[in-house]
Amino acid sequence: MQNEMCLATQQLSKQLLAYEKQNFALGKGDEEMISTLHYFSKVVDELNILHSELAKQLADTMVLPIIQFREKDLTEVSTLKDLFGLASNEHDLSMAKYSRLPKKRENEKLKTEVVKEVANARRKQHLSSLQYYCALNALQYRKRIAMMEPMLGYTQGQINFFKKGAEMFSKRMDSFLSSVSNMVQSIQGELDAEADTMRVSQQDLLSVNESVYTPDSDVTSPAINRNLIQKAGYLNLRNKTGLVTTTWDRLYFFTQGGNLMCQPRGAVAGGLIQDLDNCSVMAVDCEDRRYCFQITTPTGKSGITLQAESKKEYEEWICAINNISRQIYLTDNPEAVAIKLNQTALQAVTPITSFGKKHESLRPSQNVKNMEMESDKIIPKELSSKPDCTELIAPGTPIQFDMVLPASEFLDQNRGGRRTNPFGESEDSKNDEEDSLLQQMFVVRFLGSMAVQSDDTNEVIYEAMRQVLAARAIHNIFRTTESHLMVTTKSLRLIDPQTQVTRTTFELASVTQFAAHQDNKRLLGFVVRVTESLGEESMSANIFESNTEGEKICYAISLGKEIIEAQKDPEALAQLMMSMPLTNDGKFKLLNDQSEEDGAIPEERGEESEA
Repeated sequence: MQNEMCLATQQLSKQLLAYEKQNFALGKGDEEMISTLHYFSKVVDELNILHSELAKQLADTMVLPIIQFREKDLTEVSTLKDLFGLASNEHDLSMAKYSRLPKKRENEKLKTEVVKEVANARRKQHLSSLQYYCALNALQYRKRIAMMEPMLGYTQGQINFFKKGAEMFSKRMDSFLSSVSNMVQSIQGELDAEADTMRVSQQDLLSVNESVYTPDSDVTSPAINRNLIQKAGYLNLRNKTGLVTTTWDRLYFFTQGGNLMCQPRGAVAGGLIQDLDNCSVMAVDCEDRRYCFQITTPTGKSGITLQAESKKEYEEWICAINNISRQIYLTDNPEAVAIKLNQTALQAVTPITSFGKKHESLRPSQNVKNMEMESDKIIPKELSSKPDCTELIAPGTPIQFDMVLPASEFLDQNRGGRRTNPFGESEDSKNDEEDSLLQQMFVVRFLGSMAVQSDDTNEVIYEAMRQVLAARAIHNIFRTTESHLMVTTKSLRLIDPQTQVTRTTFELASVTQFAAHQDNKRLLGFVVRVTESLGEESMSANIFESNTEGEKICYAISLGKEIIEAQKDPEALAQLMMSMPLTNDGKFKLLNDQSEEDGAIPEERGEESEA
């Protein structure tokens, strides 16, 4: 027994020295305790030879407090943790019911019951979490007492039990033990004060309004922050489990730089789920669920579908992802840049959402033209190196965001008999297109169109891009119309990918300016000059987003114009055909035929679909 006690005392000294290497999550005040345990280690080594009859003293003063700490305090924390987990699971179940509430056919009674169930679950989860956190806060004090008190009783028992204790220890040791005892009492006092503070805080937190626990409590006018460059919160993630079946998992999402991260419950850290740089985000209707939106990759591939729990979260997530996709977070002051973009958009745009409103609403007023003419007389254009945005686009110019066939034209297409093209094209025009030396098709999405006042410089295209993108962000217009853009030596045709019906045609000769965005390579635009019925000329800028680089589409347009000029001189046309690669049927070959990878549609496949 004596030898066993000596061996145990030696091991105790080593364990006291090794305590500082333990990675304890709640380490408040451990520095002072570690230095104290080091001193206790030296004392234990000195008392190693005096252990003979300390079994009873150890059982009463050392073992019992540790057992109480393990059986009482740790068990209490473990139990509260399990209760918190059960409350969280109940909250997830209630949120799942709430998320499945239909949007189209709402049942007010069912909705009221589900909302009340969610509120009760959240309140229960909140209460259990507060109790669990309070127990954790108390544990950091109790574990220090559980370490200090046994050692204090053990050391005092050693001194009192052995007659030689007084000869071996000086007054310095007595003062040290007294200071340790005062430290334990001080920690106990801090614990009592902390418990009172936590009790008051818990009462204050639980006395808040019930609307705090109600999801989507302010549907009519939620306070939405559109300048976010980072966002975090719970969302429902749509997962396909079969050919036609899907599941929705409620997970915690957060943005980190240009990445969207996801952290499942219980995970130590989050993982990358989507790169947001140059991505697009739009609202979608999915399985009759509310507040759904989809993130699309830069290549045009559909990414993930998410569901927010409220209108405020829904719109803030869309705005935040939209801001991050522009890589605003890489600037020196991203918050200021986001605010400036949104303020500029509010001052610059007035949306029109139908293509049925023609050039009368798009054309700048005659007064603006007169003002420009007068200003040109006073200040020559040669003096300005870069035109002002008001010279390019009149302030308050409306923007049209979609392409919709008028109802009369749609009915004409579906009448019996021979199918006619609503835009006045005939079979002869199609044959002319087949005889064209250039045919290249690209996948594009129409973003917007607006009237412009000048086509002398590419700056008018860049300004139109800025105003169209800003208008979409401000007015939450995230849907886009996908089309196939056919570039030939005669025209630019926008074709419906489903029906192969031509939506609109721009004569190539009327395209006066075209350019791709300098930073976002997938943005491009072109200016079209047309003559109205009264003989007046009007100009409009059309902005698109493509699956391929905009420079490649601009190159195809430029080549088409070169072919038009070369066709006037047979020798020049022959020289141009010798300098460019041709397909097997004698047509110009573009982009090294990398159409599949870059998002362009091969000319052969386009002809088959049109046939």
